[in-house]
Amino acid sequence: MRKIIVAAFLSLDGVMQGPGGPTEDTSDGFTLGGWIVPYADEASGQAIGDLFSRPFDLLLGRRTYDIFASYWPLVPAGAQHSGIADLFNGTTKHVATHHPETLAWRNSRALGEDALASLRALKQQDGPDLLTQGSSELVHQLLVTDLVDELRLMVHPVLLGKGKRLFDAQSRPAAFRLERSQASPSGIVISRYVRQGEVRTGSFE
Repeated sequence: MRKIIVAAFLSLDGVMQGPGGPTEDTSDGFTLGGWIVPYADEASGQAIGDLFSRPFDLLLGRRTYDIFASYWPLVPAGAQHSGIADLFNGTTKHVATHHPETLAWRNSRALGEDALASLRALKQQDGPDLLTQGSSELVHQLLVTDLVDELRLMVHPVLLGKGKRLFDAQSRPAAFRLERSQASPSGIVISRYVRQGEVRTGSFE
């Protein structure tokens, strides 16, 4: 059985929009793209390497797919991020889209008209885990329907005020277990959470 792993760069106030560069995602007037760059350090690089060290398929919303498809296939051999480019170009991309005929990046597959039903079926199959990158609208749907098995979060010490957020008011209540956490020298809190049952409540009275 496959797991769905949501991996995200986050600000302290939960924004995940445009982490990698000024023009990555400027929708809704977002002007602070590239906010993770000043905090990059060896520990965060190792965490990213660990995330991609096991076989995975990418699980992407359409906007993130288009951003990735316009960048990763064009990274030249030997460039700084060519290792990740090779992984992303070679792996299967499962994409939530209404226009499957426009998926030109190799190894791309549309999830179908009912993306969530397709994902439930994929989870029951043998194969590598399904790893999200970006794709805030798709992630919101996964959280509403309790399809997320694991969260890999890299929380950066910055407030952005506005932008797309990982969690919204529609997320289904769920409990997670903290499996691992560390702070990088630049102040990034790197955490792994695993789904663990329902939310428990109590009283101090």
